Amino acid sequence: MRVFKAIAGRIWAVWGLILFVSTMLLFMIPFLLYSYTATDPKRTLRFIRLSRIWMGVFLPLAGCPLRVRGREHFAPGENYIVVCNHNSLMDIPISSPAIPGGNKTIAKIEMARIPLFGLMYRTGSVLVNRKSEASRKESYIQMRKVLEMGLHMCIYPEGTRNKTDQPLKSFHNGAFKLAMESGKAIVPGIIFNTRKAVPSDQFFFLWPQKLEMHFLAPIPIQPGDTTESLKERTFQVMETYYKAHAK
Repeated sequence: MRVFKAIAGRIWAVWGLILFVSTMLLFMIPFLLYSYTATDPKRTLRFIRLSRIWMGVFLPLAGCPLRVRGREHFAPGENYIVVCNHNSLMDIPISSPAIPGGNKTIAKIEMARIPLFGLMYRTGSVLVNRKSEASRKESYIQMRKVLEMGLHMCIYPEGTRNKTDQPLKSFHNGAFKLAMESGKAIVPGIIFNTRKAVPSDQFFFLWPQKLEMHFLAPIPIQPGDTTESLKERTFQVMETYYKAHAK
């Protein structure tokens, strides 16, 4: 059974890759005409609208339909720092379109070097070279500018994919420092089942799987809060919810 799944998962990954590239090329035309000719924040808003359509086509055809809960937690006219758990390469393609309204995601600069795809990737991202202290500082400045434009800022506080057997890895400070300095509330986003669809311990593997993303109630900054206390409170909320709802 394990050998069959390994073979079938790689065959399905070929289909997923063909599907991803073909739909990307299809949506590249309106992207270049509709999104890339504008400036931010309009460009990002347009890109996110197109991304929702793109992923609305790609994910079901790839056997990974997405169900989103909790969009009502995003108050009209407000923008937030959205923090998500990180289990798979599939997390960013589903979280960005799932977040209501315009948003950017902190993302690795390496992916932006892929031809054509890099154009779209850059539009929806704040890029960072994690090996460069100067790049990390510049990305923090850019994240503040994203919030000032009225967009949501999506951050994966675990930093890298969680390859442990625990629900969450420990969080880094960045998202919570940004919240403390900007005054923006944190909205937790819990992603389920992407690890089953694209496991980190399997090379070139895709398995049909129903995906879910649940947004929780905003966590506001309270009097006396510090970066550490806000980080700890958010971690506890996300860990408790994940344990209660993971299938």
